Amino acid sequence: MKNKPWSFYIVICLSLGLAPWFPEPHIWGKLKWLIGGGEGMVFMDWFDVVLHGTPWVLLLWKVYIEFIAKKK
Repeated sequence: MKNKPWSFYIVICLSLGLAPWFPEPHIWGKLKWLIGGGEGMVFMDWFDVVLHGTPWVLLLWKVYIEFIAKKK
């Protein structure tokens, strides 16, 4: 995955990472739910966190590889 261009990571974060956009990004609602204790979350809610959070984790990994790991 480290050979993918930056645009790939940005597109997946803006599309899958934030979809659906209205009334608020889905991952944002799930993160607020988790911060509030995650009470009442079922398997589908956890799956949504993984699905919509993966692009952001990949973007963070790209940042790490490009800027932190190269300095070592």
